[in-house]
Amino acid sequence: MTLPSFPRLESLPVLDHLDLVAPPVAAALASWPAADRAAVVEIDPDLADTAAMTAEYDLPLAASGNCVVVTGRRSGEERTAACVVRADTRADVNTLVRRLLDVRKATFLAMDRAVEESGMEHGGITPVGLPAGWRLLVDERLLDEPVVILGAGVRRSKLLLPGSTLADLPGAEVVPALGT
Repeated sequence: MTLPSFPRLESLPVLDHLDLVAPPVAAALASWPAADRAAVVEIDPDLADTAAMTAEYDLPLAASGNCVVVTGRRSGEERTAACVVRADTRADVNTLVRRLLDVRKATFLAMDRAVEESGMEHGGITPVGLPAGWRLLVDERLLDEPVVILGAGVRRSKLLLPGSTLADLPGAEVVPALGT
């Protein structure tokens, strides 16, 4: 099987290189049927942020999936979701995500909490291996991308996978126009 790739990055089979991903990501990949279609690439950790990475490696923004964690409360219950949108858009937090979570106000989860609860590094949070109580919302436009680049749970690497496989992640909810 041909691994997903981009010309300036060296794709490695992720299941053979689980040391390049965060522990929760490795655990999730070990049981995910589509993991054999995923690759991991090592990058300079200083280039982990989307703008720096896409510029350095000449990557299309539409193929970069940004994962943001949003939370809100309803009747004393906290509701959290990871939202994956194309890097050329922003998650529609104030309208669509708020409505999907059924909360009065949706805000970004504090980074220290997102890092602690996910077991992933700031700048590397990915939809693969999220905590069980979090919802996973995926912008449907990412499914059309031949290759999507995502965090790997650590800043020193990224995951590459066919966009269509995002819909197969455990708990994934495909949402039209999640990114605006």
